[in-house]
Amino acid sequence: MSALLPLVLRRLARPQHPGPPRRLPSLCRPSSSGGSGCGSGEGLLGQQRLPDTQAGSSRGPSSPAPPARDSIVREIIQNSKEVLSLLQEKTPTFKPVLAVIQAGDDNLMQEVNQNLAEEAGLNITHICLPAESGEDEIIDEILKINEDSRVHGLALQIAETSLSSKILNALKPEKDVDGLTDVNLGKLVRGDAHECFISPVARAVIELLEKSGVSLDGKKILVIGAHGSLEATLQCLFQRKGSMTMSSQWKTPQLQGKLQEADIVVLGSPKPEEIPLSWIQLGTTVFNCSHDFLSGKAACVSPGVHGISPIAEDVSLLAAALRIQNMVSSGRRWLREQQHRRWRLHCLKLQPLSPVPSDIEISRAQTPKAVEILAKEIGLFADEIEIYGKSKAKVRLSLLERLKDQADGKYVLVAGITPTPLGEGKSTVTIGLVQALTAHLNVNSFACLRQPSQGPTFGVKGGAAGGGYAQVIPMEEFNLHLTGDIHAITAANNLLAAAIDARILHENTQTDKALYNRLVPSVNGVREFSKIQLARLKRLGISKTDPSALTEEEMRKFARLDIDPSTITWQRVVDTNDRFLRKITVGQASTEKGCSRQAQFDIAVASEIMAVLALTDSLADMKERLGRMVVASDKNGQPVTADDLGVTGALTVLMKDAIKPNLMQTLEGTPVFVHAGPFANIAHGNSSVLADKIALKLVGEGGFVVTEAGFGADIGMEKFFNIKCRASGLVPNVVVLVATVRALKMHGGGPSVTAGVPLKKEYTEENLQLVADGCCNLEKQIQIAQLFGVPVVVALNVFKTDTRAEIDLVCELAKRAGAFNAVPCYHWSIGGKGSVDLAWAVREAASKESRFQFLYDVQLPIVEKIRTIAQSVYGAKDIELSPEAQSKIDRYTEQGFGNLPICMAKTHLSLSHQPDKKGVPKGFILPISDVRASIGAGFIYPLVGTMSTMPGLPTRPCFYDIDLDTETEQVKGLF
Repeated sequence: MSALLPLVLRRLARPQHPGPPRRLPSLCRPSSSGGSGCGSGEGLLGQQRLPDTQAGSSRGPSSPAPPARDSIVREIIQNSKEVLSLLQEKTPTFKPVLAVIQAGDDNLMQEVNQNLAEEAGLNITHICLPAESGEDEIIDEILKINEDSRVHGLALQIAETSLSSKILNALKPEKDVDGLTDVNLGKLVRGDAHECFISPVARAVIELLEKSGVSLDGKKILVIGAHGSLEATLQCLFQRKGSMTMSSQWKTPQLQGKLQEADIVVLGSPKPEEIPLSWIQLGTTVFNCSHDFLSGKAACVSPGVHGISPIAEDVSLLAAALRIQNMVSSGRRWLREQQHRRWRLHCLKLQPLSPVPSDIEISRAQTPKAVEILAKEIGLFADEIEIYGKSKAKVRLSLLERLKDQADGKYVLVAGITPTPLGEGKSTVTIGLVQALTAHLNVNSFACLRQPSQGPTFGVKGGAAGGGYAQVIPMEEFNLHLTGDIHAITAANNLLAAAIDARILHENTQTDKALYNRLVPSVNGVREFSKIQLARLKRLGISKTDPSALTEEEMRKFARLDIDPSTITWQRVVDTNDRFLRKITVGQASTEKGCSRQAQFDIAVASEIMAVLALTDSLADMKERLGRMVVASDKNGQPVTADDLGVTGALTVLMKDAIKPNLMQTLEGTPVFVHAGPFANIAHGNSSVLADKIALKLVGEGGFVVTEAGFGADIGMEKFFNIKCRASGLVPNVVVLVATVRALKMHGGGPSVTAGVPLKKEYTEENLQLVADGCCNLEKQIQIAQLFGVPVVVALNVFKTDTRAEIDLVCELAKRAGAFNAVPCYHWSIGGKGSVDLAWAVREAASKESRFQFLYDVQLPIVEKIRTIAQSVYGAKDIELSPEAQSKIDRYTEQGFGNLPICMAKTHLSLSHQPDKKGVPKGFILPISDVRASIGAGFIYPLVGTMSTMPGLPTRPCFYDIDLDTETEQVKGLF
């Protein structure tokens, strides 16, 4: 053992010399009111040795510390050190932190706490407030420590007169290592001592008595001048030892008689001068537990006078050691909470009605849990969420660092067959599955969904919160704005678009010198490059940092991007279906001096920034991806990036909140992440990597994360595997393939299905032949999943018009086609209970070994990767490149982007490029009309046929039915 502990013992044995109060040079911060405190040397979690002092107890300089106390303290500290070492063997980064809030100067106990903590291997921080600090100031500091997940214990070193009930119960019980809160006292009184913290001072009294050989059974104990938690704890502990315990205050009548009857006296506050020591009977053991004595500010009862026991002053150091022991226990409990466990989740009960009401009526009938309660249930700390309203919160990425040693859960992808224009319910199946897993099978599970675009919400498809009794709630908040992520993407995207055209204008209208001087202006006589400009100089091979040191050629090279307007690929975006923005002309005003060009708008979710958000794994990674986004080529054919335009930092600022996943809940109160919303037909169609990674840590080993890929397996699933899994490094365990009898009948030759038009009788009456013929599409999608080596469970989303014969036929044919299992699901009508069979099937499939593999090697030429997808996934005979597509492929290859994965933009209504070709088209040539490069996101983006990146509105859009009740402010008409 090091010399620290003997040093502490020696210092406590020194006499106390009067002198002026000393301000501690330790880890203190000023009070919130601006009063003087201590200067912070190393921040909250730093550690700093305090200088030697002459402070001590009342013992004379020749009086040695009692051996019994020394050995107990040594034993406790050594034991704590050993326990902490064992914990750190399993979790090397773990080091508990004790925070001590101190009001005024208390140098001796500061040093004792510091040295004992260091000896045991703990970190300690002191928050020093002025002695006159009020109740609100102290509570403010307590609340800060309560929410700091790095701190595992909190002790108060405050004058006894300031320890109000309001202050004490502001402490989080799980951090209350001094056992002061009502919660900890209540558990002690109830007999649950193993679940609470017990006052170290009270425990020290008991320990010293027992180690001194004093039998407590039948002894008369008098506790004088104690209040609150100390009085209650002492009484409780003594009574459990068989003692007869009395409490009294100093002004109590007949105090002399009580003192003379007592075998042991415990002083809870300083003895008034008018009370003579002679009132205490000879041979009585006296313990001074008053706040002033424990802090070294008052002398103890002199040992040896009238035969009083000499162990009275030993409480101080032993209590400090026992606090350290409580700290280690607190850290151990905290670690245990971090380990995988089944959530103590309060699930919400459903009362399904028949017939099933509208989605918004069902959503409104259920009262969601407060999001902070849901967050706590799934293991999130208060400082890891940012609450938006009552039912939404953003989750901070720091969670990943905290849970980095946690094992991941199982990873499940929900995909589908080629859908009708009405959709086949992948989101509904996803929600139904997690409701079944968590609310009915008591398995930790998380759904990870995309945020819906306002385009479909107000256009044809409606919302994307699921449906029936398998929804995310509140559904109107889910479908409208959410926390503003898509708006942030729109703002960032259009800022970059504006920067492109503005740069072209300024370069066209200024000399090299004027352009350079405006880009690097003199501010208050100082001229310097910004950080992002220095990065551009480095990329250009210019090592100079003084703006005045550049040659004319270097200034020109730095200042001019020389963007070729015909190569600009970056478009403006808006989150609305607006067909008239598919081709526009910008720069027609006279102020733009002839810098006009043809351009277009895309829908916001098609922005590369949306793809970057969905594929990034950290804030730093997102910034790098945003910076390397290619927006055009210069006149020499070299790529021009967001970094070159100097806008990367601004884009990151606009996206800094959007990167945090959004936490919501299902109708049955199970957790959902809603994050990122790229379409699958014109983008990669999956929710964010970050949401999946955080969810996998939160569910832990044995839990399930269920995420959904857009449209059919040929589109969303293929991109999930080849793009998202490459970016994340995650390996899926199961694919759930969603099918409906309705869609299968369409693929079997049924009449066309049109949104807003009633279904033909073929879809509402039993027709086994159409179902059997349409199962060719189901079989093909199963085969596509098997290309990646992942087991497939078919989920038949049952509608009320489906017959038992049709359901049985689909399940049988799916199994024959190679599905691991095929299960009918009824979550839409009865909630998670209707997907319990699916949940069991998924759990069984997930227990099998995954043989996951990618479809192609990214090192293949771009054309070969496109051909592989077209032939192996879509079933095409070959591909055909337009001259423009071939030109861009050549350019991207030359620029060094040929080794990126492929993100096909293709219709979702057919395996081919022709929406009216149902079933499994064969022998077709897949036309590639254009190719774009999303370098920041990390993929090449071919456009198939006449695929548009800006949808249009139909004759009768959904907005005809959407309205607001101005009295109740309730939204109507969403579905």
